[in-house]
Amino acid sequence: MAKDKNKNNTYKQNLLQRSEEAKTVRKIVSIILISLILILVVGGISGYMYIKSALKPLDPDSQEKVKLEIPMGSSTSEIGQVLEDKGVIKDGRVFRFYVKFKNESDFQAGKYTFNPAMNLDEIIASLKKGKLVQEAKYKVTIPEGKTIDQIADIYSKKMPIKKDEFIQKVNDKKYVKKLMDKYPSILTKDILNKKIKSPLEGYLFAATYKYYDKDPSADEVITAMLDKTESVVTPYLKQIKSRKLTVHEAVTMASLVENEASSSNQRKKIASVFYNRMDDGMKLQTDPTVQYALGKHKSKVLLKDLEVNSPYNTYKIEGLPVGPISNFSEDSLKAIVEPAKTDYKYFLHDSDGNIYYAKNYDDHLKLKKKHIK
Repeated sequence: MAKDKNKNNTYKQNLLQRSEEAKTVRKIVSIILISLILILVVGGISGYMYIKSALKPLDPDSQEKVKLEIPMGSSTSEIGQVLEDKGVIKDGRVFRFYVKFKNESDFQAGKYTFNPAMNLDEIIASLKKGKLVQEAKYKVTIPEGKTIDQIADIYSKKMPIKKDEFIQKVNDKKYVKKLMDKYPSILTKDILNKKIKSPLEGYLFAATYKYYDKDPSADEVITAMLDKTESVVTPYLKQIKSRKLTVHEAVTMASLVENEASSSNQRKKIASVFYNRMDDGMKLQTDPTVQYALGKHKSKVLLKDLEVNSPYNTYKIEGLPVGPISNFSEDSLKAIVEPAKTDYKYFLHDSDGNIYYAKNYDDHLKLKKKHIK
């Protein structure tokens, strides 16, 4: 009887010991799995950020001229290594994968002059065309907040492109439809709305562009700008969708924010005001849309101007205007997908460019009385 009892106790002790061992093993396995997952997540994020930075110009503000030579028969890997060694790009491996992704080939051997401010597409274009020791024929800067008309005017003054020809090209429906096929992620059927003044309004990105041909075509200029827009907008597509916005609505809202603000902080707050007003069923009532509807810039929008009958006039219509009122900066796009969290529903500018925000109309009137003279 005593022996059976001892055996039973020993059996129970063995079970308890095995149970504790099993718990310990499970804990160790869990810790290892969590550690591995964290390593993969951190590694993935770090890798993404590194590749993203490697795709951008190494030094956007650089004026340095880097002379180098691509030997005859060089592979893509060897070309990338030369570019990295000479300080033109960040990583030769990223260059190689990017070239493979874009399915580019037929690079020319020879002597080149590059600049760390060049992006990968510009470097690839030079290598394909054999732009040996050659500088850009034209360098044109398109600022943020510019309309199609203003952009056409800038190009007509800087390059041998006539303003009316440029305007005609961007408004050619057949041409625009071809561009929609080429850039389906950014150019949607929304831009063909008959109420829109110009289909590509807002989609010609603000940046500095270099052209190497002596007589570049309007198409070359337009596609270069759309390439830039696509590269800027694409990383934000998931955030745009999570905001329940279409790309066209996002571009439109970014153009409004661009015309109302000049700093990152201002843009995020103004984006929050727009969202708050729309959530409450209030009209956006932003003056730049009135000016666009009028077709001219005014230093001061008058009460009679607010009555203009237009699908762009946000004093008359609900929600966003039918389309963008200008191009925009990446900062403005980021502001509309990552707005500040506020309860503000009003804002106003003073003569010095400061912006004052209010949660209700009474406070808005007080700010107006204090700061607007």
